[in-house]
Amino acid sequence: MFKNREEAGKLLSIELDKYRNVQPVVLAVPKGGLETGLPISRFLGSEFSLIIVRNLRYLKDSETAFGALGEDGTLYLSYNAKGKLTKQEIEMVMKIEEQQIRKRLNKFRKGTSLPSLESRTVILADDGIATDSKIFAAIKMIKKQRPEKFIVAAPVIASDIYKKIKRRVDDAVALSISEDCFAIPEIYDDFREVSDEKIDRLLKQNEIKNNLLQTLNSV
Repeated sequence: MFKNREEAGKLLSIELDKYRNVQPVVLAVPKGGLETGLPISRFLGSEFSLIIVRNLRYLKDSETAFGALGEDGTLYLSYNAKGKLTKQEIEMVMKIEEQQIRKRLNKFRKGTSLPSLESRTVILADDGIATDSKIFAAIKMIKKQRPEKFIVAAPVIASDIYKKIKRRVDDAVALSISEDCFAIPEIYDDFREVSDEKIDRLLKQNEIKNNLLQTLNSV
């Protein structure tokens, strides 16, 4: 359906055009969400940043997440995981991911804070949402800052997750609602993992464009 994440982001941005005049802030979930979120930010002429959220995975099953942790310490535990882990086990995994969060904050945001979200329109973008942990941790974290309006946007969202998201935010925008939560990579011709080097390059290009626009607007 989509050539790559960038094309999906451009198509998604058209569906979000109604928010252009309220000067939203676009937050993207790395890594793949960056390539989807940047075209949305450019199309809307809005502020952009990355929000750092890490999955919490079972120590004996690294493929399965039991929750997620936000950069500010916001914790989301999956309903299915409750009662299966001790407090000590959860805290052990959290410590591991806290280190990874700090590394990513320093690497991708140079240790800076998120822009203020209070009383603003916030668009949270990802390249596809198949499971609950990371997106619900991000939603929980953002809602703490009391945005005026909160939208979650992704090219494809699993149908059961879409219904849950709709109950948590003001609007959920997707180009496709999938019954198969594992089918997200299949809607892209190119779904290669986004490298740290590419993230650095895209963020630098975006910063240069923003600085140029600020200079032109001040003339």
